[in-house]
Amino acid sequence: MVIKVFLASSSGSTAIKKKQQDVVGFLEALKVDYTELDIACNEDNRLWMRQNVPKDKKPANGIPLPPQIFNEDSYCGDYETFFDAKEDNSVFAFLGLPPPPGSKQAREGEEEDEEQVYCLQEEEDLQSEEEEELRQLEEEEEAEAQEEEEAE
Repeated sequence: MVIKVFLASSSGSTAIKKKQQDVVGFLEALKVDYTELDIACNEDNRLWMRQNVPKDKKPANGIPLPPQIFNEDSYCGDYETFFDAKEDNSVFAFLGLPPPPGSKQAREGEEEDEEQVYCLQEEEDLQSEEEEELRQLEEEEEAEAQEEEEAE
């Protein structure tokens, strides 16, 4: 899986440059493999990005601005959604990547898995107990029926 970050190398907007630097810097800090795709120098990149940002995620003017983030061909989001994921400590989920081993997110995932296994075990135990009780009731009913037959 390759994370693609669409950037504009020659943007005149300071805000866009800061947003791009924030995304790239954070991905580097997390050691996430990514590819920068320049939309200022490569028309194919610009067209691909514009065509692949979902319509409901495009701004009112219809032209998405960089940075735009994809996992392969799957749209992850723009700077605002990246920033929200960063604030929520859920960047790996945002990117569609598994959290690195030993990370807080990985440990939380393991705890959830353990809890699910525990719940499933409890459920199986209850089901076994119910089946055992049902089997005992059936045996008692059979014994009573046999006693009645023998008494007649």
